[in-house]
Amino acid sequence: MKIQVSWSASSRLFPEHFVSVTVTASQAAILPPHRFYYLHNFQQALDWLAQRYGDLLSEQEADFIAGFARLPQNSRALLVRMLMRRGPWFRASKLAYEEIPVTGDAAAPLLERGWLSTTEPMEAVELFGLHTKPELLQILTGFELCSSMRKAEMLQLLAERQPEPRPYAVWHPEAVEPVWRVMVGELGERLRLMFFGNLYQDWSEFVLADLGIFRYEPVALDADSRAFQRREDLDFYLEISARRRDLDEGVEPAQLLPALIENHSENPWLDMRRAKVLLKLGQMCERLQDWPLAAQAYTASCYAGARHRHIRVLERMQRFDEALALASEAQAAPESEEERQRVARMLPRLSRSLGLGGTGRQPALAPAVAALRSDVLLDRPAQPMAVEYALQAHWHSADAPVFYVENALVNSLFGLLCWPAIFAPLPGAFFHPFQSGPADLGAPDFVLRRQPLFDACLVELEDGRYRATIRQRFADKQGVQSPFVFWGSLTQELLELALDCMPAAHLRTLFTRLLLDVKANRTGFPDLVRFWPLRSDVGSRYELVEVKAPGDKLQDNQIRWLAYCKEQGIPVRVCHVQWRDEGGTS
Repeated sequence: MKIQVSWSASSRLFPEHFVSVTVTASQAAILPPHRFYYLHNFQQALDWLAQRYGDLLSEQEADFIAGFARLPQNSRALLVRMLMRRGPWFRASKLAYEEIPVTGDAAAPLLERGWLSTTEPMEAVELFGLHTKPELLQILTGFELCSSMRKAEMLQLLAERQPEPRPYAVWHPEAVEPVWRVMVGELGERLRLMFFGNLYQDWSEFVLADLGIFRYEPVALDADSRAFQRREDLDFYLEISARRRDLDEGVEPAQLLPALIENHSENPWLDMRRAKVLLKLGQMCERLQDWPLAAQAYTASCYAGARHRHIRVLERMQRFDEALALASEAQAAPESEEERQRVARMLPRLSRSLGLGGTGRQPALAPAVAALRSDVLLDRPAQPMAVEYALQAHWHSADAPVFYVENALVNSLFGLLCWPAIFAPLPGAFFHPFQSGPADLGAPDFVLRRQPLFDACLVELEDGRYRATIRQRFADKQGVQSPFVFWGSLTQELLELALDCMPAAHLRTLFTRLLLDVKANRTGFPDLVRFWPLRSDVGSRYELVEVKAPGDKLQDNQIRWLAYCKEQGIPVRVCHVQWRDEGGTS
């Protein structure tokens, strides 16, 4: 049993992409005992929407929710099955479910209501999505297709000879099974958006929660806990999502930019979504070397990163005066450490371009970071492996264990200690029971809104309570989705060593920088952590190590963390690995 799901894994911080999860027989056995568990879950969602979004529902949506409950059970089940699968077209033979014995009978009430259709025009590409190549050769006998052609070539030829869509019965008059189109797919998308507040989660979240594959922190939700307060907000979200989809599918940026510039939302988090699409559009224009259009996009975007990209585009256009003015503005009030770092590299170059002298290109590595370098000579592993694992194996011993943690360790310790602040039921943070973290995690005021709560958590680092708190939450919250805790990497052994060897003052220092810019600073941590739990001298009992293979360079976010750690007295270094068979020397 395989389910397509939206995944917010704790091993990565809020990625928004789809993966397939295979449900084992033992997991399937613990599904709710009734065969229509998915229908029960969908009805729960509709009831939730009717209660919380009744004032925002369109007439069509309200009629759907009311009419759905009056359908025969098998008809409701069939529609939900179809809404949970990739559509909108389905062959009846591909909709075989044990609990729906006669699919045609179940479809009849849906056809009567117009929620399914057999007569809608079908594009050639949709026909190809329903049939295999041998089937298409039998169906399309009048189009001079041949078996030696690839399916893509067949589709191209068919599209040229029959560009207009046709009903399925015209494409395939001799079909022995019905083919149905779901006509309420867009309506279902709107309902899904209202429930989840996003379009990357779907109804399978209910199933995965039932199975225990995903576990979520229970957060109190009242009647006002919803993503959208006005119908206009919902429409705006869908419009911006459509423009992002258009961009991803290759629509010319020039066709999309005017509407994105003109359409604004009074809702800050929604308008920030628009700003992000403008940033993506600007990046696309850069790849196309359309510098004027990129400059327009970046000018209209307030999303983090748009300003320094705008400076770079102005430089490309040789508008050096404007570039220098914008860079000077950014230098005076940088939006982030990343922007400060990038602008510091741009200013000397821009000054030279204007004949103003300049100090020359600033080094990529600050002297403090360059001083952290050490070199290690290793034998190349017999089996290919990442250089981080090779160095870990080289150093690791019972008395001095080494772990490959990258972003996992500090984020996880922070996430466990600050759990109450992260999952506080503040307005605009939680909309439904399937959130792995607050919706405003990336907002500029995320920390400010929770400052007293974070302060209360961090004070435990001063009075010593933090060890017991982190241990207890590690046990109590095991496996619960979190934007910070890497359950797959944080073992009991690693946790105990970290609590034993990393001083509370160092943890507070690391957490302080993380809170300065949660979105940017939760990545870029060193790869390895080394522990010396038996050390009793004055030396440090742990060390963070960034590992670089031959030819690798430090990334900007890594440089920022390394410089900060060096400045704050956190034991850290950058280890460059050389292979003996490449003539390396230690």
